[in-house]
Amino acid sequence: MSRWRPPSPSSTAIITRDGFERLKSELDHLWHTLRPEVVKALAAAAAEGDRSENAEYTYRKKQLGEIDRRVRYLSKRIPSLKVAEGAPADRDVVFFGASIELENADSGETLRYRIVGPDETDARLGWISIDSPMARAVLKKRVDDEFEAELPGGRTRFVIVEVTY
Repeated sequence: MSRWRPPSPSSTAIITRDGFERLKSELDHLWHTLRPEVVKALAAAAAEGDRSENAEYTYRKKQLGEIDRRVRYLSKRIPSLKVAEGAPADRDVVFFGASIELENADSGETLRYRIVGPDETDARLGWISIDSPMARAVLKKRVDDEFEAELPGGRTRFVIVEVTY
């Protein structure tokens, strides 16, 4: 049995201005601040002698690999991103960048989400990817529209209570 897996579908290359600036500052921090510190610590650990039994050397080598992997990803991803600027003319319709308040039609529970790019999602803040099933189901709907979304717990009905940008 092989370990080969088919490549995952590519994510939508769209991002908000704030998310774009955060990614650029992360790349700058990794490349100009963190990586030089780790390289310096790695050189000091390598100078201590036997590398096979040197935990500091092993840890720093792994840390440097993680940094380089993230830098490589950001260096390729940032130029391909399209920054979404401004709000749409019709602010009652859900598009990219919208903050939405939903009511579960079955339980009456209220949920708040913001639709953002896949590179800036944050579950704690309620920021969901435009590629998520919930975002795909709610896009282009209006306030007071009812829709269904296929979620891990099954098909659920929602009503859009509020849309803000």
